[in-house]
Amino acid sequence: MTTRNLDALFHPRAIALVGASNRPGSIGAVIARNLFEAGFEGPILTVNPKERAIRSSLNYASVADLPIAVDLAVVAAPPDTVPAIITQLGEKGCRAAVVLRAGYGPGEQIETAQQRQAMLDAARPYLLRVLGPNGLGFISTRPHINASIAHLMPAKGDVAFVSQSGAMTSAVLDWAHTRGFGFSHVVSLGESADVDFGDMLDYLALDNTTRAILLYVEHVKDARKFMSAGRIAARSKPVIVIKAGRGAAGARAAQSHTGVLAGSDLVYDAAFRRAGMLRVHELRELFEAVSTLAAGIKLTGDRLTILTNGGGAGVVAVDAVEGIPGRLGVLKPETVEALDKIIPVSWARANPVDIVDDADGARYGAALKVLLADKGADAVLVLNCPSSVADSGQAADAVITVLETRMRAPVLTCWLGETAAAGARRRFAARRIPTYETPDEAVRAFGHLVSYQRNQTQLMETPPARTFEDPDRAKARELVEKVLGEGRSALSEVEAKTVLCAYDIPVVETRVAATPEDAGRCAAEIGWPVVVKVLSHDLTHKSDVGGVRLDLRSSAAVEDACRAIIASVAEKRPGAHIAGFTVQAMVRRPNAQELIAGIAYDKTFGPVVLFGQGGTAVEVIGDRAVALPPLNGVLAREMIERTRVAKLLAGYRDHPPADMGAVAGTLVKLAELLADLPQIAELDINPLLADENGVIALDARIVVHETRVEGTDRFAIKPYPSSEVFELALTDGSKVALRPIRPEDEPALVDLVHRSDPQDVRMRFLGSVKDFPHLMAARLSQIDYDREMAFVAIEPNGDTCGVVRIISDPDNEAAEYAIMVRSDMKGKGLGYQLMTEILAHARKRGLKTVFGDVLRENGPMLHLAEDLGFKVTAGSEDPTVMRVVLDLSATPAPAGAGAGAGL
Repeated sequence: MTTRNLDALFHPRAIALVGASNRPGSIGAVIARNLFEAGFEGPILTVNPKERAIRSSLNYASVADLPIAVDLAVVAAPPDTVPAIITQLGEKGCRAAVVLRAGYGPGEQIETAQQRQAMLDAARPYLLRVLGPNGLGFISTRPHINASIAHLMPAKGDVAFVSQSGAMTSAVLDWAHTRGFGFSHVVSLGESADVDFGDMLDYLALDNTTRAILLYVEHVKDARKFMSAGRIAARSKPVIVIKAGRGAAGARAAQSHTGVLAGSDLVYDAAFRRAGMLRVHELRELFEAVSTLAAGIKLTGDRLTILTNGGGAGVVAVDAVEGIPGRLGVLKPETVEALDKIIPVSWARANPVDIVDDADGARYGAALKVLLADKGADAVLVLNCPSSVADSGQAADAVITVLETRMRAPVLTCWLGETAAAGARRRFAARRIPTYETPDEAVRAFGHLVSYQRNQTQLMETPPARTFEDPDRAKARELVEKVLGEGRSALSEVEAKTVLCAYDIPVVETRVAATPEDAGRCAAEIGWPVVVKVLSHDLTHKSDVGGVRLDLRSSAAVEDACRAIIASVAEKRPGAHIAGFTVQAMVRRPNAQELIAGIAYDKTFGPVVLFGQGGTAVEVIGDRAVALPPLNGVLAREMIERTRVAKLLAGYRDHPPADMGAVAGTLVKLAELLADLPQIAELDINPLLADENGVIALDARIVVHETRVEGTDRFAIKPYPSSEVFELALTDGSKVALRPIRPEDEPALVDLVHRSDPQDVRMRFLGSVKDFPHLMAARLSQIDYDREMAFVAIEPNGDTCGVVRIISDPDNEAAEYAIMVRSDMKGKGLGYQLMTEILAHARKRGLKTVFGDVLRENGPMLHLAEDLGFKVTAGSEDPTVMRVVLDLSATPAPAGAGAGAGL
């Protein structure tokens, strides 16, 4: 749904507990204890038809008897009574409800779809939000709300935890309690009938009491909503996730190699990565990662240098680097020269830098300064082992002193041991310097930083759905529709290669032969040697039934091979219909790597692109990476780098590097094919040969199905809307370009604000803005096109002179607008045209209303709104703000709107 009324969940003025009880051990008694003992400052009213008082507080027989309105209700009642209770609460003005487990066993939980739907139907007329059912409830520490059946109240903190598992919620609370770890909010979603991950991510992204968000995910219901909200949240604060259920059993029914390899967990992993989140696999890692990311360290690469006073500890750390997405840095010659003046002559002059066990604070500090200046390292891990000849505390103080003048320097620390290390760890923690107990934990933390930084880079990428201008889309679409019209679900090899050709993916010439004799004649025309394959719609993988023969050098050999294929298929797959054979040249590219590239469909996240090492043993090797479309060259190359075969593609010994541009381009073209042909469910190119001369597809398979969904509507991430580019003519005769905003427009937004009159800036932001911080500019330029749109107006010299945006609720019904025109561009009609274009976009996406808040003194904006058909009303509780609202269905679009021309 939306974040609407979630403020009633976390900041209620009064709370009602429906189903409160005095019976020891009952759900009603547990929740009553938690609510009353948490320290909530507002009234807590209880409802139970059989009790006079609950915990010495006056009880009410029914919701209707409550003497005041409540914002939040906690419902612990039998399932068949919940819809009626929700209705009564809505009538009393309640805006949010937590529906807990009502009874003592599974038979008494809200289990059926009918029960859930009745509950939601009861809530809808009142816009009442429902958390649950069948969860533990939630805890919010600052307002002292414990609306849960959890066994303890956590300490205050600035980390939010949202979980689909009640058991995991309890475990995390227990784990954190023993370690003094605090939370801002703890939310158990239960069945997520209404409030889900998307809603919580949207809310927590803007919650100033939350510094980081932790998720425990079992499954995602609405992929686009999750990705949209997750990408917005991850731009403003770390989002760290544990995903349960890492198996890929759901892929077993796939018809292609790609479908089998793209297991559901791999797709979830790709989704988290693309959303800018960090995935971890253990509970301990979850909290380690929070501490690491909270330090604010920003990496520029993946190279780690290790500074240690113990060789063994350094070796342990080096070994751990092998298991993370990072590598050891190589010391620059000038760094070695500088260290020679600091470290005793016996040191190895390599990474790890062993400064010997007698290293005092001065040596630690001097060595750390040198390593921080080394351009060959992106971070430094400082290790310390207890020593009888040097003071560990003094070494820690030296590190702290160095970092006092280098805020957020990329330094991690690990003081080994207990007694000698405890004080140092406390001092590091007090200054938010990341510190760990063991070298492998510290290296794993560096891996978290590397992964997080890479994911944040992916988050900045906003590729369009289509980047190539000349695919023969009509030809490919006609062929797919022909196959579906014949009642087939699989294209033949020749048909599949024809589709690839339409998208400029090189394929080997392939001919179809009906008989062994025809195959021999085709082979003679192509030239020797050749490859022959069986042609059958009944066979998924030809090699499995002996349906492929290689390196044939005569017509007789081709005919014999065809007859051997017929016999082999009859033995291994009796009943399979053989339509003929395909004949193609035997491609000899000795330096080429066999790859697989393809498309699969995930039931949660929709279509995905897969890449990895190919060949007949592709599923045994299991070397693959998955990415969500749309793709561009940057995302495609990152995808390639996540595979083991990438090292072979980079070249080795006498094998030159492969044409990585051609490999990445193939993946981008496959993503574009997905945008154009939603009928494609699975696609294999295996093998795709890649060498220094480019790529060529030797075999291809495509599975199709009927669908009426547009291609990009299946995507979990909405592409950059590159088609919405216009030219606007201003009243002074000048022209500006108008296009959707991109992340790289952030500096231009800052420049726009700085070049505008402070009074104009105050009108835009409804208050004084002394500075325009990076986070605000990033949030305004890095948007999710599924629910937002921002157009930037750009002068011929490249300067941004205006921006207009709408942000819609997830229901896609209403949107808030905002507009700003650079002060020196006012009076040229730019503001009117920007508003006209954004309203045209709102109409196109089916929004019903557009609204905005305008300062009462902002006469020009109020007049412009009235000219466009907005109705001006009193705003919120602030008398200085007016609310302007436009009913799009009742207001026709101006002539030419949406085209930019002549406005």
